[in-house]
Amino acid sequence: MKKYIFLTLCFIAAMNVFAQQPDPKFELYILAGQSNMAGRGIITDEFKNEGNSNVYMLTKDNQWVLAKHPVHFDKPTAGVGPGLAFGIAMAKANPTVKIGLIPCAVGGTPIEHWLPGAYDPATKTHPYDDAVARIKYAMQFGVIKGIIWHQGEANSQPEKAKLYLAQLTELIGRFRTLVNNPNLPFVAGELGQYRPEFKYINTELAKLSATVPNSALATTEELVHRGDTLHFSSPSAGELGRRYAVKMLELQKWRK
Repeated sequence: MKKYIFLTLCFIAAMNVFAQQPDPKFELYILAGQSNMAGRGIITDEFKNEGNSNVYMLTKDNQWVLAKHPVHFDKPTAGVGPGLAFGIAMAKANPTVKIGLIPCAVGGTPIEHWLPGAYDPATKTHPYDDAVARIKYAMQFGVIKGIIWHQGEANSQPEKAKLYLAQLTELIGRFRTLVNNPNLPFVAGELGQYRPEFKYINTELAKLSATVPNSALATTEELVHRGDTLHFSSPSAGELGRRYAVKMLELQKWRK
């Protein structure tokens, strides 16, 4: 733990010095969506010390610290999500770089709340606008290399689902414009296959890679919920994170 604290302090100091010179070896990933991206898995002893000395996260107060659960801070219920496992897998695939996670997910938000200016009354936040501010801040330090997205539970009704792919496509375009990369890799995650109505969004997500260039879908096959038929269990959230990494590496074409 002392070694981790020392490494964190050294990294923060370096980031402050070079804040206006983004480090090409500090690879940043946007984590966006709703509660299953934010994570609602229980942080048991198994997950308390999960981490990697090359994986950092941007805190609520815009500080870079070594990543640990919970990565997100959207609600007091934030717990184990896919983000940390994703970051660790990306770091292991390319140990010559540092990975930075930018947590932006907000539990309970429908995709309509990911429009510019949209307000989420439950959390008193502006999910998209807040994400933009955090992304712009993070870009002072490193290079945005991709987005992982998990959202749709709040849009899992037949009529809403029909609009979902077009809404998601537009959102991807906005993110890509923001970071000035029209080919920024984007990986979405299927909703849990344990609730029948989630099939409406999953049907639309299955069309994503054929609709949006340089996008992919991480499957949730055989993943389980934590007992509420809504949120992934901690082990399943971790496995989903690793599946995100596999797809991200495939899109980036330097999987090792």
